[in-house]
Amino acid sequence: MASISVTEFDNDRFEIRTRNHAVLVDQPRADDVEVGASPVELMVMSLAGCAAYYAARYLRSNGLPHKGLRVDCQWNMRANPARVARVQLTIVSPSELDRDHRDGMIAAVSHCTVTNTLNDPPKIDVIASAPVPSVD
Repeated sequence: MASISVTEFDNDRFEIRTRNHAVLVDQPRADDVEVGASPVELMVMSLAGCAAYYAARYLRSNGLPHKGLRVDCQWNMRANPARVARVQLTIVSPSELDRDHRDGMIAAVSHCTVTNTLNDPPKIDVIASAPVPSVD
């Protein structure tokens, strides 16, 4: 299995590490002092980023302009239980696309790993553990 580690470094502020990368996340605060996106925003950002990757790859593989590709994302929440209710991704191509290429790009984006994971969610196991005692 791949590995990610999340450590709290301040009240409701966390560092997420994977491979040689680190991302800071927190929750919106009343004092407007934030260190990063919220975990939910990060999840939606991952979806938009994955869509951008597949769209750019489609454009490149078809010899179409890809520099400046943009994915705009609108999303909202729902309660009971708290979750993301809807996400709308708008792919803004750096050049005009004919219908076939537009449909092809949308089809390519439908293969996004994050989209596939949300459409067929993984089994999630939560295990509580205490720290391993140090040996002196």
